[in-house]
Amino acid sequence: MKIRHLSTSIAFAATATVGALLLSACGGTSSAAGKDGGKLNVVASFYPMEFLARQIGGEHVKVTDLTAAGVEPHDLELTAKQVAAVQRADTVIYLKGLQPTVDKAVAQTHPKHVVDATAASPLVDHHLDEGTTEPDGHGAEHDHEHADAAGDPHIWLDPTRYAAVAKSVGAELAEVDPANAAEYQRNTDTLVAQLATLDQEFRDGLQNVKTKTFITSHAAFGYLADHYGLNQVAINGVDPEAEPTPSRLAAIQRAAKDNGATTVFFEALVSPKLANTVASDLGLKTAVLDPLEGVKDQAKNDYFSVMRQNLDNLKAALGAS
Repeated sequence: MKIRHLSTSIAFAATATVGALLLSACGGTSSAAGKDGGKLNVVASFYPMEFLARQIGGEHVKVTDLTAAGVEPHDLELTAKQVAAVQRADTVIYLKGLQPTVDKAVAQTHPKHVVDATAASPLVDHHLDEGTTEPDGHGAEHDHEHADAAGDPHIWLDPTRYAAVAKSVGAELAEVDPANAAEYQRNTDTLVAQLATLDQEFRDGLQNVKTKTFITSHAAFGYLADHYGLNQVAINGVDPEAEPTPSRLAAIQRAAKDNGATTVFFEALVSPKLANTVASDLGLKTAVLDPLEGVKDQAKNDYFSVMRQNLDNLKAALGAS
């Protein structure tokens, strides 16, 4: 996750102004009433939100993803056209705290119907303490957990939390489009059942492992670790491209040695250079653990296929039997 600079706020202010002018030129600044070509116009902030919109909305929605496939969502900068799309949308589905530029667009354009994923699944602060990374047997190493608007945004990596968000999306679509409420409910029920199956697959697959500790390039997997009783040891906190401190590297080395860690995981959308360097220094293997912030080839992969690949990679790294 890249930390955005102050220039982001300045650039967004200009973009929002242009967006408002575009809307005025189109005949108004209010959210569009009715449907786009007979379908609800839904704007999703990034892939996990887009996936929910498509799975639950089905043929009744036209979904626009603000983040292009394969693009790291934290780096998103909205164009004037995208800001205008947020305001015109029948429904906006986003995760507050993940993408500042989207947060600002929602706050400044006031779309009529909004689903904020954090309302269904409040964020937790998976905090990293320098020099205290040894796992304590209660989830991610010495995590300090509390509901926090600035907490870890990766809630979709816990299928049960993702299911809670799915329910809120289904309820909102039903409210906006009551004529198709029954179908939205059926689609929601189907998706929630699929997520329950996935959850059970993770529980079964990770039940008997040689080690519960895995090392990641940054702390994206705290919810997954907490839910399945694993210990995430992250090289970095929120920013996978930052250089870890010497004390951090020493703590990782101790945690790996003391807990029999075998693998350093890196992400699909981030350079593996740091993970490769740390793994080489520690004599460990590397593999991909995908945080599913974006899917490059959506014709071949989706949330479920990537999560199941994550499970296979975790089982291999943890010595599952």
